[in-house]
Amino acid sequence: MLQEIQEFGSHAMDIYDYLLAGVDPRLKDYPLMQSPVPMTAILLCYLFFVLYLGPRIMANRKPFQLKEAMIVYNFLLVALSIFIVYEFLMSGWATTYTWRCDAIDTSDSPQALRMVRVAWLFWFSKIIELIDTIFFVLRKKHSQITFLHIFHHSFMPWTWWWGVGYAPGGMGSFHAMVNSSVHVVMYFYYGLAAAGPSFQKFLWWKKYMTAIQLIQFVLVSLHATQYYFMDSCDYQFPMIIHLIWMYGTFFFVLFSNFWIQAYVKGKRLPKQDIKQCQNGTAVYTNGKYHENGKHHENGTSNGITHGVTNGTSNGSAHHENGSAHMGKMKKA
Repeated sequence: MLQEIQEFGSHAMDIYDYLLAGVDPRLKDYPLMQSPVPMTAILLCYLFFVLYLGPRIMANRKPFQLKEAMIVYNFLLVALSIFIVYEFLMSGWATTYTWRCDAIDTSDSPQALRMVRVAWLFWFSKIIELIDTIFFVLRKKHSQITFLHIFHHSFMPWTWWWGVGYAPGGMGSFHAMVNSSVHVVMYFYYGLAAAGPSFQKFLWWKKYMTAIQLIQFVLVSLHATQYYFMDSCDYQFPMIIHLIWMYGTFFFVLFSNFWIQAYVKGKRLPKQDIKQCQNGTAVYTNGKYHENGKHHENGTSNGITHGVTNGTSNGSAHHENGSAHMGKMKKA
């Protein structure tokens, strides 16, 4: 039994060494690119914190506000994403690439090395974006920590480490450029949202953020699909194209489900949105109940009011119109 374990370990190490041997030598001096172990350790620590340790630490604490930190963080990511898009364009997509079958330039030319650098920077930006979830945990926004969010933030950095390591450039980098373009818009929105209620009037386009994400995955899948209809293509790593196609299709399904749940069924409506009753006498804003000029705290932690039925003497709203009025509120 011990001998079998040793043989298995030996084979595993052989496979590991074989995989590392395929990493582009131009990346050997870049941080975290010498081995997938540090990157994997970072992601495991991330999952442990956001799924277990963080919620336990915050269980009996008040949520942090972190307004200033979030504003700075989001607008720094806007600037970083703009820079990444520009570098992808200048490294090939706006200069020498055909937008069809584009092979990886494995030379040490300035443009090829520029592509290697921006490919690594794109991957490293995914590590930075893990802070998104940490903010959710510290602010106790547990409803935002969904399967889609966790899977996207952990799966993409892990797979892209291998993508950057083996194929820094070529047609496989198209989805990285598109993703960074989307993040310019996305983090700009988050930055405005973090600035406070005074900027809410500029955020009417939140619904279209998901639409932009869906368009992204359609573009990525269509671009990858070209490969299957070409008579010949000298792109060096077809496996990357297969993975990108599956990635685009899979996330299109996940984000489509989010769109349906949020905007068709209304199960994930924005918490800051105003819910106004059909009779116009009551509105709910940011977890507070307002009726005929009166203001009442509803006591809910997530900013969504589920109805107020107690008398005014205990701080809740009294519904003068009785059950008919309550029925209208439920309908709304």
